[in-house]
Amino acid sequence: MLKLDILVLPVHPDDAELGCAGVILKHVALGHKVGIIDITRGELGTRGTAEIRDQEAAKAAEILGIAVRENLELPDGFFTNTQEYQLKVIEAIRKYQPEIIITNAYHDRHPDHGRANELVETASFLAGLRRIETSHNGKPQEAWRPKQVLHFIQDRYIQPDIVIDVTPYWDKKVESIYAYASQFHNPEWNEDEPQTYISSPEFLQIIEGRARELGKSIQVKYAEGFTSRKILGVDNLFDLK
Repeated sequence: MLKLDILVLPVHPDDAELGCAGVILKHVALGHKVGIIDITRGELGTRGTAEIRDQEAAKAAEILGIAVRENLELPDGFFTNTQEYQLKVIEAIRKYQPEIIITNAYHDRHPDHGRANELVETASFLAGLRRIETSHNGKPQEAWRPKQVLHFIQDRYIQPDIVIDVTPYWDKKVESIYAYASQFHNPEWNEDEPQTYISSPEFLQIIEGRARELGKSIQVKYAEGFTSRKILGVDNLFDLK
């Protein structure tokens, strides 16, 4: 069994790259095992196709150096926080037994983001209940609950509970974002497909501006911010920046 230190559970391929690629790269460099399981294939996206997104996600995974990338293939736009889908996420959590889970913002411009947050939060708790039975490849799974569930910040600004310096990994983060050539600013992409909010050159400028703003709050160049429904603690005051 491959045990992960960090499991990122975003609703769409490219959400992890936009929201927490810097933190992924940083922890991979520190020797931690990190994986991504996308909840949907993003098949309702205006540009590209689900098959193209699969290829782009695989390319981004190589850039990030993660241990595993999978997709739950829940219906994009139409999944809900129901028992059927909770059990799929529970199985994924128990399969990799992560210490930390990172998922979407708890509310955002795209309604999938907030619903994914609720689904992952619910499943993360339920995964620790031994009377909920799941199996993988025909074998019963053990109950497992992560120590932390964090949410990255997306389109809408949300005051973070924790901010992490990702300055040394910024260029690699941008490279992982541009792996999604169908989604973001790319003059060579199919001219027959419409431009979207995220395909404009200004969108990635916004992503950089947000990272600079968060970085300024801890006196670094670039940072990523996260929220938590659980109160976060540190061992001593000198761990604080």
